[in-house]
Amino acid sequence: MAKPPHCSFPTIDKCVSTGRENHTVVADMDGTLLRGRSSFPYFALVAFEVGGVLRLLLLLLASPIAGFLYHFISESAGIQVLIFATFAGMKVSDIESVARAVLPKFYSGDLHPKSWRVFSACGKRCVLTANPRIMVEAFLKDFLGADLVIGTEIGVYKGRATGLVKGPGVLVGKEKANALRKSFGDDKPEIGLGDRSTDVPFMELCKEGFIVTASPEVKAVANDKLPKPIIFHDGRLVQKPTPLIALLTIIWIPIGFLLACLRVAAGALLPMPLVYYAFWALGVRVTVKGNPPPPVKKSSNRSGVLFICSHRTLLDPIFLSTALGRPIPAVTYSVSRFSEVISPIKTVRLSRDRATDASMIKKLLEEGDLAICPEGTTCREPFLLRFSALFAELTDQLVPVAMVNRMSMFHGTTARGWKGMDPFYFFMNPSPAYEVTFLNKLPLELTCSSGKTSHEVANYIQRTIAATLSYECTSFTRKDKYRALAGNDGTVAEKPTLKANKVMGC
Repeated sequence: MAKPPHCSFPTIDKCVSTGRENHTVVADMDGTLLRGRSSFPYFALVAFEVGGVLRLLLLLLASPIAGFLYHFISESAGIQVLIFATFAGMKVSDIESVARAVLPKFYSGDLHPKSWRVFSACGKRCVLTANPRIMVEAFLKDFLGADLVIGTEIGVYKGRATGLVKGPGVLVGKEKANALRKSFGDDKPEIGLGDRSTDVPFMELCKEGFIVTASPEVKAVANDKLPKPIIFHDGRLVQKPTPLIALLTIIWIPIGFLLACLRVAAGALLPMPLVYYAFWALGVRVTVKGNPPPPVKKSSNRSGVLFICSHRTLLDPIFLSTALGRPIPAVTYSVSRFSEVISPIKTVRLSRDRATDASMIKKLLEEGDLAICPEGTTCREPFLLRFSALFAELTDQLVPVAMVNRMSMFHGTTARGWKGMDPFYFFMNPSPAYEVTFLNKLPLELTCSSGKTSHEVANYIQRTIAATLSYECTSFTRKDKYRALAGNDGTVAEKPTLKANKVMGC
């Protein structure tokens, strides 16, 4: 049997990556920069995050047709079916939002180490892909440092995607080669990277060509090896939605929603001492570590304890109360009215006016214990955001609490969607879990009453919780997160971008 044309190129292992600072690399995406050759999971992410479960179902039903066309008619025809099923009727701004806030987390988790070794070594980086440019450009430029992204262009009418493809069509085979000639003219890029026979035409236009062979056993590039680590990301799905996972998700959602309603009702209606046992009976695992302090008697003149919690979801204070067996009021910011109504504990909104909030927190502490999450917003990755220092000025009764949770199907937070669904998405997981670790009460000599500044106290508690969880401290704030994910600071519509890599060591 004759070897396929791409076998005439050496494998990526033979490519020398040193001394490439002045060279240009042109790489395909699926199967080359990424380990996986299927683009279905990324179309499925856009379908679900923008169009919901019905759009995901439509894409799943269309995928066998796309697969048939891809393998027996043409690669281009199969991709056009995926594009139409996913994008038709969607707002372009919504697609761009998902491409910026959701897809980078999943793309980075599939980055091929051998291709990245060569791609990152070159001074100029170009990606040539059959994927819609609107889907991949944010990740490739912001996280991989690509200088040029050439992809399939989708049709747009009055701000919405038509589901059709603009000329010259889906970029496969000769279309890739033509696009490369148009961009580079007579200048030949030094390196071309591909993984299949349809990549050969553009690879032949490069001075050197290398084939990336399928190697599913190879581990993806670690997050900390990227030019900018992924700290913030959005979207509801925890796992990359392969066809099987997408099918299971669609089947589970109606079952999971009913289960979530039951779990929410148990947490909201039962006395707090019983909630721990009700959660366990309903498949919600709560693990308590450390020695929680006893409640302060109201007859004493002592201030209540201020629990300083790391922030994973808006349910943190509820699981703190569950671990203690008594309701602990919490101060909140930007929580939906619906979440406040169904909350089993008292919630008090922060105004973001320093004097007003300080007075309110002091009054609440006079009434008893209180919970606060000084990060001001949630973070999904193993990082802690900067702690607001106001709490340290108000009391010396400080107990750090390290919160960590586990979700297998849905994330219980959102920056772009309706926050009122956050508790339901968390409880829709088949077996969600929370671990609550009570750390030692802060010694008096480390509080503001002993001469420490509020920032010193806040930073010390941040480092203590981070060390307990093996997390990394950052100087990122709520505004940084929302600027990265939603294009605003969480309160007003803006379009600034997140500055790269403000991570600092603990």
